[in-house]
Amino acid sequence: MTTTGNRDVIVEEHFEQMKDGVLLANAGHFDIEIDLEALDDLAVDRYEAREGVEAYELEDGRRLNVIAEGRLVNLAAPVSLGHPVEVMDQSFGIQAVCVREILENPEAYDAGVHDVPDELDQEIAEIKLEAEGVEYDSLTETQREYMDSWDHGT
Repeated sequence: MTTTGNRDVIVEEHFEQMKDGVLLANAGHFDIEIDLEALDDLAVDRYEAREGVEAYELEDGRRLNVIAEGRLVNLAAPVSLGHPVEVMDQSFGIQAVCVREILENPEAYDAGVHDVPDELDQEIAEIKLEAEGVEYDSLTETQREYMDSWDHGT
């Protein structure tokens, strides 16, 4: 299972060491985390082992099985349901507060990509926890100062 968000995470040198029947899945990025071109070049046969699972048979008889064509397994596999609603709540929430932030403070942002301010992440986390009935406490000022500094440690 890859979850890196990068390309060429599993490549030919890895395929050569894998055991027969291994399952390969990607949960991190586009279908380039697993080098399917290299796997296809190594394979002497390729067939659908079952719905959503492509078997690549190597010269020595080992079969390496790729789920959902190497695409995001939680979105592309035959029985995928996508992201859980709890994740989507927070994703859409952060998008909404970011739009609000830009509308309320347009002078603070030049065109480009910006990190989401911590306060906005915190706001969405608090809203979600409250909606779920979760009780939580807040950092004290001393704790907040400590987390923002490098004054103590080993």
